Amino acid sequence: MSSPFLWGVASSAFQIEGALAEDGRAASVWDTFAQRPGAIRDGHSPAAACDHYRRWEEDVDLLDRLGVNAYRFSIAWPRVVPRGRGAVNRAGLDFYDRLVDALLARGITPVPTLFHWDLPQALEDGGGWRSRDTAYAFAEYAAVAADRLGDRVGRWITLNEPVVHMAYGHAFGVHAPGLTLDVPDVLGVAHHLLLAHGLAARELRSRGLEALLTNNYSPVAPATGSAADADAAGAYDALHNRLFTDPVLTGAHPDLSAFGAKEVPGVRDGDMELVLGSVDGIGVNYYNPSVVAAPGPGSGLPFDFGEVPGAPTTAFGWPVVPEGLGRTLDLLVERYGDALPPLYVTENGASYADAVAPDGRVADPERIAYLEGHVGAVEAARGRGVDVRGYFAWTLTDNFEWAEGYHQRFGLVRVDHATQVRTPKDSFAWYRDLIASRTGA
Repeated sequence: MSSPFLWGVASSAFQIEGALAEDGRAASVWDTFAQRPGAIRDGHSPAAACDHYRRWEEDVDLLDRLGVNAYRFSIAWPRVVPRGRGAVNRAGLDFYDRLVDALLARGITPVPTLFHWDLPQALEDGGGWRSRDTAYAFAEYAAVAADRLGDRVGRWITLNEPVVHMAYGHAFGVHAPGLTLDVPDVLGVAHHLLLAHGLAARELRSRGLEALLTNNYSPVAPATGSAADADAAGAYDALHNRLFTDPVLTGAHPDLSAFGAKEVPGVRDGDMELVLGSVDGIGVNYYNPSVVAAPGPGSGLPFDFGEVPGAPTTAFGWPVVPEGLGRTLDLLVERYGDALPPLYVTENGASYADAVAPDGRVADPERIAYLEGHVGAVEAARGRGVDVRGYFAWTLTDNFEWAEGYHQRFGLVRVDHATQVRTPKDSFAWYRDLIASRTGA
């Protein structure tokens, strides 16, 4: 009998948990980065976030009310192995143990992510993802988490959006750890992230568990029919969509010559063999497509971005194009064929500036329209034969949105970050009813 389709929501530890210095948790790169003047919009502090560490039972009750049958969350590496390697913090593991049991008691499948960008600061001090040793530290941490939770959790995600962490954190400096490295060093970070995935997948699979890798995907179109724009679109596609997918499904890196790279540095004998075939599923995070043009003077990159014509935008300024999700799923099938494992849409959502009305209601019709369009794109793709096995809306609660602080609200539940009061939005009721209609609940 095939497993039921997973209808869920997704979250990440650093964005919701708070309690950043409790129960033995040590600092992550994001704790350090958030203290830099100007790093976080308006100086917002992640110290409390959504206070999920204390209010997790309330949030599990919300999941139960929502009717999801799966919940994607992340485990905070610095809460479990505070220095990244060595001593394990049992109190931190206990938190996730309680969470997993509570989810299962409500019929909700836990889908944990091992790395959602919160590298222990102690590892960053030793070189972070610039160091090959960090990949081995990650595998050790994966084994610790799997040994504690693997008797109840069968499906694991190793890394979340490594291309975003690589680029925003190590090339552009706008995310933690806030570095602006040269291209060879950035590509070295990419390889160590891929190696970390491969090593962790080996640990998970040796315990009879599934290993997934979640990537951010954006279908790319050239701004015009010119050859220069087509070349630019190809360069961006290789970087954004293929750098962390080609190796695990084909055993080779995409063509990165547009970035002046003949090869990815740091690759040793056996690395690509380890990475090839290391996924039991691909997580697809989709928010918007990209229009790419040839770079202008002084760009520093082999591409520039254009506007998606005629598309409405979210509060983040991202174009709303539901058919782009369907195109993403089709492209993965076209590109990788029989090598493609099952797909899971592990993030999809939109930020809008919603507010609580005097009657207590939070109306968010734009978010409902966004979700309706994208769920429709997933279901249409499944109708075309694409093997999509889950859809996770981003996110349950308004959270700490990285460098944007608390300005961007993606949640189905509004959070007053001064009081931590949770108010389900109209989209919460819409998604609840959708899930019920699809599952017969």
